[in-house]
Amino acid sequence: MNRQQARYRQIAQVLGHHGMGYLVGVLGLQRWSSTPHGGAANVTPEHLRLALEELGPTAVKLGQILSTRPDIVPARFQVELAKLQDDTLPVPVDELQEVIAAELGAAAEDLFAAFDLTPLASASIGQAHAAVLADGGDVVVKIRRPGVVEEVGDDLEILHNLAARASRHWQAAERADVVGLVDDFSVTLRAELDYLLEGRNADRFAADFGGDDDVHIPRVYWDTTTSRVLTLERIRGLKVSDLDALDAAGIDRPALAARATRIVADMVFEYGFFHADLHPGNLFIEPDGRIGLIDFGMVGEVDAPTRQHLATLLAAFSRGDPGRVTTALLAVGVAHAEIDRAQLRTDVAALLRRFEGRPLGEIPVGAFVNAVLHILRGHQISLPRQLALLLKMVVMVEGMGALLDPGFRLGSVLSPYLRHFLSRQLPGDFAHRIGQAGVDAAQLGVDLPGHLRRLLDSLDAGGLELHLRARELEPLVERTERIGNRLVAGLITAALIEGIAEVVTSRAEGRLRHEPALLALAGGAATSLTAYLAWTSRRR
Repeated sequence: MNRQQARYRQIAQVLGHHGMGYLVGVLGLQRWSSTPHGGAANVTPEHLRLALEELGPTAVKLGQILSTRPDIVPARFQVELAKLQDDTLPVPVDELQEVIAAELGAAAEDLFAAFDLTPLASASIGQAHAAVLADGGDVVVKIRRPGVVEEVGDDLEILHNLAARASRHWQAAERADVVGLVDDFSVTLRAELDYLLEGRNADRFAADFGGDDDVHIPRVYWDTTTSRVLTLERIRGLKVSDLDALDAAGIDRPALAARATRIVADMVFEYGFFHADLHPGNLFIEPDGRIGLIDFGMVGEVDAPTRQHLATLLAAFSRGDPGRVTTALLAVGVAHAEIDRAQLRTDVAALLRRFEGRPLGEIPVGAFVNAVLHILRGHQISLPRQLALLLKMVVMVEGMGALLDPGFRLGSVLSPYLRHFLSRQLPGDFAHRIGQAGVDAAQLGVDLPGHLRRLLDSLDAGGLELHLRARELEPLVERTERIGNRLVAGLITAALIEGIAEVVTSRAEGRLRHEPALLALAGGAATSLTAYLAWTSRRR
């Protein structure tokens, strides 16, 4: 039995052991398992977490990434998947030394003044060691596990095969586009395997916050960094979740919550590049209150499509119109089933009533976002990955702020950023009109295919009859003719205006001849056409 076959057998046995025989069937793994594979598709959050932990590094990472997708994973599964333990046995010392020598060209004792062979942490992708540079600086050296790239590559191929099988045998998997989700997951996980990319992410955050005294981004030591080894300045401090220690150190927790939120808001709305894994283990509070960030493997970017999606949603929600919010959600999201637009609008209207009349600063943003995501999941609508990461991060930040300060209100911190963001996307009074036009255009784009589809269905079924009389068509023909004539005249007028502009430009450059005649001709033609347009626009 080759490795791939052995892996299929292991997956089948683990799923069966945790009461997920139904998945054994839809994944096509029956021949690898003696566990009955019938029954309902009942998966408990705890058993899913335990199964993923048992299946190893790739499965653990899959669960961790799924925990960041509130648009497709219910809240109770998110909470459980966030508990996934990434602790594994350390790499043997001799293998560790081989990696360092192969990547950096020398032994650890020759490169560092001190190197602790006992790891600070040992995870599925790599492990971290404390070290001291020749100049006395404290650093953390992250080393990728030997063979993990090949192991993850094999597992991703198997995962893709299983997703394709599930889509063929399980309608829910096809609707959820599990093949596309696996493709997205593969991109994310392969990026985490490359420590050069993580180093560049850290450098980008350092550049963004270079003049900000409230945040500390560790320095990357590129001389001892490769795709398999990453050397970073060591960040020391208190965990943001250790409230007793923060109080003992005299840290003002409400002020800390406000600073942390401001830093996150700057990431999203000022720099368009944010840390997508801001759990308490990745933040350290230094003695002076400065916030140190670590672990830059998972990041998000507010690129042009994400900005447009965010602006569309904000403009729609700001109007409080269920119809426009429904349209915006359909324009931004990806539907995996036929949408009951009327029911979606009803659900949105109920949501808006819950928060009606409350200023933005008083709205519990996390509860609001979770309610929106609950509606999307109920209608099998997912969000673009970057927007989903952003919303998940917002919910995490509000939870952290509430932990530090029970009176914390995320909306009061974010509202100035949101207004400024919208004003930049849609400046001034133009913002209001274009925001409305953008939503109307989106609504037309969403509604039109459905209307056309229903029209074609009616035609195919013979359920549509048209009764036309010639005399009833005459006014329509006349009106169409007038519109056509005016359109042509308008185009000619526009061309003449452009020509006049070129004439004036040529005059300024000293190249114009016979200018009185040309200007008179152009002016006369423009006047005549303008009079014609005015005459044809009169009411009949």
